[in-house]
Amino acid sequence: MPPSADKHFLARIVERRDLSPDLWLLRVDPGGPFEHRAGQYATLGFERDGKRIERAYSIVSSPYEKSLEFFIELVPHGELTPHLYKLKVGDTLLCRKIAKGRFTLDLRSGRTQHLLVSTVTGIAPFVSYVRTLYRDWKSGDRAMPGGHRLYCLQGGSRSWEFGYREELESIAAETPWFEYVATVSRPWEDENWTGETGRVDDLLRKFTDSWGLRPETTTAYLCGHPNMVENARGILQRARWKKDAMFEELYFQPGKSSQPAQADAATP
Repeated sequence: MPPSADKHFLARIVERRDLSPDLWLLRVDPGGPFEHRAGQYATLGFERDGKRIERAYSIVSSPYEKSLEFFIELVPHGELTPHLYKLKVGDTLLCRKIAKGRFTLDLRSGRTQHLLVSTVTGIAPFVSYVRTLYRDWKSGDRAMPGGHRLYCLQGGSRSWEFGYREELESIAAETPWFEYVATVSRPWEDENWTGETGRVDDLLRKFTDSWGLRPETTTAYLCGHPNMVENARGILQRARWKKDAMFEELYFQPGKSSQPAQADAATP
């Protein structure tokens, strides 16, 4: 099954950075003009034994950036990530020419507060939101309308799983419209960590209260591990968030391969 020239680019790896034995960042030249909105995903793949294997990956990079950036977790028995794990700078892969996904920033509902909740690689679309808005804010071209503010809570087992913590903390320190908190659920394995501890869902009520977020004025975005998404959804529902004020992006489906599955996410 050869790749279709009208549907695929031959993309090339231009940068790789390993964070841990199973987490790494890839920057890719898509191989042609690739338009996307912050929060969308790209479909990457390769050919093997006459079979094409493709998966959806949230795009970390801003639409203003020429290359595409991805934050990937190795799934040892997955069909695609073991292959992606072997790629080095200069290697190629398939990239569908069209970005997809509706996990984009809600600027239509009238809610001006945005609660971004993620686990590990689930931070990817939120980095794209923040980079895009930060570029607009710095240039003065498109100031955020209506006093919108973003509040991000990210969880990981250990601090080295936060691929973008320094970048996000720096933007949060500089801007009046963004807050960022990272929390570690296994602090006994990360003795130098001095920040928040506990799972994201354990801290969700604490930070919605401290940030003064209310369901009538806040859209929630839940991205990452399905157990976190389910737990966080329940917490927010009990706090009177309505279904149309919660967007979800699952990174794998329970009982299936632990491959990112943005294409199957339940997004409004």
